[in-house]
Amino acid sequence: MNIQIEKTIKDYLQEIDEVIRDGKYKDDWDSLGQYKVAEWYQNAKFGLFIHWGVYSVPAFGNEWYPRNMYIQGSKEYDHHIKTYGKQKEFGYKDFIPMFKAEKFDAEEWASLFERAGAKYVMPVAEHHDGFQMYKSNVSKYNAYEMGPKRDILGELRQSLEKRNIPLCASTHRIEHWFFMGHGKDFDSDIKEPLERGDFYWAAMPEPNHHDLFSPSPSKEFMEDWLVRTCEIVDRYRPKIVYFDWWIQHHAVKPYLKKFAAYYYNRANEWGIEVAINYKHDAFMFGSAVVDIERGQFSEQKPYFWQTDTSVAKNSWCYTKNNDYKQPNEIICDLVDIVSKNGTLLLNIGPKSDGTIPDEDKSILLEIGRWLEINGEAIYSSKVWRKYGEGPTKVIEGQFTDSVSKHFTPQDIRFTVNGSYLYAIVLNYPKNGEVIIESLGEKDASKLPHFHGVIKGITVLGFEEQPQWSRGENGLMIKTNKVSSDQPVVFKIQVD
Repeated sequence: MNIQIEKTIKDYLQEIDEVIRDGKYKDDWDSLGQYKVAEWYQNAKFGLFIHWGVYSVPAFGNEWYPRNMYIQGSKEYDHHIKTYGKQKEFGYKDFIPMFKAEKFDAEEWASLFERAGAKYVMPVAEHHDGFQMYKSNVSKYNAYEMGPKRDILGELRQSLEKRNIPLCASTHRIEHWFFMGHGKDFDSDIKEPLERGDFYWAAMPEPNHHDLFSPSPSKEFMEDWLVRTCEIVDRYRPKIVYFDWWIQHHAVKPYLKKFAAYYYNRANEWGIEVAINYKHDAFMFGSAVVDIERGQFSEQKPYFWQTDTSVAKNSWCYTKNNDYKQPNEIICDLVDIVSKNGTLLLNIGPKSDGTIPDEDKSILLEIGRWLEINGEAIYSSKVWRKYGEGPTKVIEGQFTDSVSKHFTPQDIRFTVNGSYLYAIVLNYPKNGEVIIESLGEKDASKLPHFHGVIKGITVLGFEEQPQWSRGENGLMIKTNKVSSDQPVVFKIQVD
């Protein structure tokens, strides 16, 4: 066991307690419930997630390759033996020297993200596999000392700061408690004794993921987790910290509270606005921002929330057979999410050499072109009285984005920005005739959605002035030259 690392962890834990003791926020829900969601975050609306790590070397299956390659009978297990040899001779750790990131260019990445219209960027700092993508004092298994031998997070931060794009960070470390555990089921390179500082530690038996009470991560593991997470905060000052799903385990709760209090107090000290993303009910409602993985809400919410999803349906990381979504599908999701008081965190998966696949680039640039024209209806927008109208119902819940949505010309979403109401037609009709029922001149006693004055209407990205009139059945708009395969935005000046 590394004595210096043990001392670092012990000293850090003491510092964490001191910051909480002296700061505004304490490690209890009553105190953390006073947190206010960062205003910049609520205005951002669109961010990018980056799943990049050692798992991009095999580029097979998905980012759970390090777990699945040790599950006998899985496709990853068979692929690994066929391609690299038996796990006792070539284990997951042996991919680290192959993860060179020799073509990684933080400036090139940041420039692409800016052109994509992203307002925050969230690299995975540490995934379930336990390899840190940043410089660390608590483990040598990090990108600064091994593999690329570069501080990936640090380089990205510098390049993003030049463009006023906030760096954020996600940590999926908590699942490492069991992620490599299947390697103990047979003769592999994962062997006891394992202790803190080992790459595979703790490699415990995988629990029932729905059992939030047993078995529990050890105190030693949780203290290590807390220090790792606070180290990311202090070294890189991320504007958002994102947690994956298993943090809702009851044994993690005390450490989550400590982290949140530490992070919020540090942010106060530095004079920055920050946020935490969580899934399920890991945090007390109102103390952080709810995240829906690969799904969204079907109705508008009175609270700010986030969807995280990926450009590929089958994987978060790069694989050689990614099943990509269409750009327009993602743009429609972005519009729908924003109209319901949400923000979209869209993931890409770079290759192991540090290049971003052409398919990912193409999708990002297409989204960026749409946002360049229509961004005023998205960025810094607020919700209207209702999110939208139309026959197509969005399925609510996580892991629902594998089903493509087929919007009609009647599917319209609303946002508000300053003096303008924006009506976004998700599937613009070929005949150019749009009826917005929510803006009809109904009897005021029946509480219409809108009873104000419309002063004018324009179409973002088009010079044509649309013809329009209001009747009892709705606001009727007619265009002759407007044509698009992507959502069309009507900018409505109201008084």
